Amino acid sequence: MYRDLLKAAKSNHRLSMVVPQFRVLYLFEGKAVYFMKPLAEHHGVDLSAVVKPMSSDNNLLLCVLFAALPVASYLEMRRRGFNVSAVRYEDLVARPLDMCRVVLEFCHLPVSLAELAVKAFDVDSQANSRVAKSAIRHFKEPRLTLKTKRELNQILKKLGVPRVGESCIVEGTLTC
Repeated sequence: MYRDLLKAAKSNHRLSMVVPQFRVLYLFEGKAVYFMKPLAEHHGVDLSAVVKPMSSDNNLLLCVLFAALPVASYLEMRRRGFNVSAVRYEDLVARPLDMCRVVLEFCHLPVSLAELAVKAFDVDSQANSRVAKSAIRHFKEPRLTLKTKRELNQILKKLGVPRVGESCIVEGTLTC
């Protein structure tokens, strides 16, 4: 499952406000990308071309990188011939019943389970935790400046994933 990279980045930023391990990374600002290299390698993504000090005026670069790595890894698996498919979070939220049916059918599971699966959308799975929607929704989102957008798009292009401002739909995405 993946989601629009900018939306995911803004969500990651809010999450960083309540998870100390993430906050420390963001406080390192531009130098934090150096810490991403092992994670990128774990995902099978070569970041040598993009591991450099970031000059961004906010934390969106690192947040987008966190969101982009799994997408880049997924696309790399497809390039290597693995028969994998993806689900886009925005599609699942917009049409939960239809998308649950598509996913269940793809997995060769009874489509009759779709209505039961949709009931899970009515519950905050993180309720009563420090990352609950109610705990993080009040944090201000970082601004997307033109400078940051240019830097983001340079990195995203090198990773082979959709750029900010483009439709964030990757090949092999299940749709209804």
